[in-house]
Amino acid sequence: MRLNKKSKTIGAILIFSLISVVIGYHFFVPKTTTVTLMGAGATFPYPLISKWVQEFHKIYPNITINYQAIGSGGGIRAIIEQTVDFAGSDAPLNREEFENASAKGTILHIPETIGAVVIAYNIPGLNGRLKLTGEIIADIYLGKISKWNDSKIAGLNPDINLPDEEIIVVKRSDGSGTTYIFTDYLSSVSEEWRSTIGKTKIFNFVEDIGDRGLAAKGNQGVTGAIKQNPYSIGYIELAYAIQNNIPVAMIKNRDGYFVEPNITTISAAAAGFAANLPKPWESWENVSIVNAPGKLAYPLSSFSYLLVYAEQEDYLKFIALKKWLLWIITEGQEYADDLLYVPLPKEVVELDMQAIERIKYTGESSHAMVILIQELIASGDNCSRIRRFVQLL
Repeated sequence: MRLNKKSKTIGAILIFSLISVVIGYHFFVPKTTTVTLMGAGATFPYPLISKWVQEFHKIYPNITINYQAIGSGGGIRAIIEQTVDFAGSDAPLNREEFENASAKGTILHIPETIGAVVIAYNIPGLNGRLKLTGEIIADIYLGKISKWNDSKIAGLNPDINLPDEEIIVVKRSDGSGTTYIFTDYLSSVSEEWRSTIGKTKIFNFVEDIGDRGLAAKGNQGVTGAIKQNPYSIGYIELAYAIQNNIPVAMIKNRDGYFVEPNITTISAAAAGFAANLPKPWESWENVSIVNAPGKLAYPLSSFSYLLVYAEQEDYLKFIALKKWLLWIITEGQEYADDLLYVPLPKEVVELDMQAIERIKYTGESSHAMVILIQELIASGDNCSRIRRFVQLL
C-alpha cells in the first residue's frame, strides 16, 4: 500500500518529532557523517584553540575544526562576509562592524577565554627584570623615548645596567586584536596617545620612530622579530613569550603597583567585570578590562571572543557548531591554566550558555529529518519500521 501525500507529510513530521525528543535534536551529532567547521581570526588565543581542536577531535572524530590564525581583523572580515562558520577576535566588534554583521543575521559575542598582552624585550646582558609604566611605553611607541638608558626608564630601574642603545620598536603589521588591547591600554593612560593614535586594530609608526620601527604579521611574527633583533621591544600574548623564553616587563597598574602577568593577576583584572557584561546578542563595543583597578590587577588583560551567527542554515554545521562551542566553555576550560590563559568565571560561562541557546537551525526541516533518519538506519539499530516507512515515502 502506498501512502498518500497527506499521510507522508504527517508521518514525516511524527518521525522527526519522535527522533528529536529521543536523541536531542539540538545536540545530535551524526557518527557516520564527517563535518568540517571553518574558523579564522585572532592569533592571541591560538595556542589554546590549537589544543582545543586536538582534544575535541579525540571525542568527536567525525567533526574537524579548521582554524586559521590570520589576526582578529581578518576574522572579523571573514565572519561579516560569511566565509567562515566562526571567527576569533580579541577586539569586540565596533559600531560599524556590528551593524554590518547584524545586517546578515544575529551576531553573537561569545567570550572564550581571558588572556594578557605583555611587553616583551630583548636586551642582551640585562641584570634584572625591567619595570615600565604605561606612559613610558606610549612615549617609546610615539618616538619620544629612543634609547634604553633614557632617564625615565632608568629612574624606574636604578639597579639595572641599561645599555646606551637605540630601542628597536616592533608592532603588528596586520589588523590585530592584540594591537587593539595594546592601544586600548595606552589610550587609557596617555592623553597624547589617545588623541593622536587612539584605540585601534592597526596603526602606523610616527615619523620619529624612523628606521627603528619593525612590523610583523601575527603574534608569531612579532615574537620572531623580538628574538632576532637585540635591543628590541614589542607587544605579544603571554603564552608566546613563555614558550619562546622571552622576558617580559612588570607594568605599573592603576593602583600604583608593579605586577607581572600571570594567572592570578589576569584573573584579578577580570574579577569586577564578569557580572556586568552585555547580552551576547547586544553590542560589546565598550567592553574593556584594561587598566582595571586592584592591587593585583595586570593592566593589559582582555577577553578573547568567538563570533558566530545565531541563524544556521546547514544542519550538520549547526549541530557541530553548538557541540564545539558548548565543549569550549565547559570541558575546554580545563586546558586554559597550563597555557597561561584564565578559565572563564561562572558568570561568563552562564552568559555563553545563553548565546549557544540562541543558535538555531533555520534551514529546511525536511533536510534535517533526512539526515537524522539516515543516521539511525546506518547505525545498525533496530529500525526496521523506520526503514519500511522511508521506503514508502
